[in-house]
Amino acid sequence: MKKPMDKRKVIAAYRRGFISIQECAQIIGVDSGQMTRLVNDPLLMNDGTVLLGKKSVNS
Repeated sequence: MKKPMDKRKVIAAYRRGFISIQECAQIIGVDSGQMTRLVNDPLLMNDGTVLLGKKSVNS
């Protein structure tokens, strides 16, 4: 059984120029409007990892 593709990795591949926006949308299975929102999501970083939004505590 194949493991499903991680959407963050697909978006990272698009951002690095390995695939087109159309290919990215097709792999993920979304329409172009949804793809635009995913690519512009501030919670996703360029390397495909999610920002945790944790603040450091200064003592």
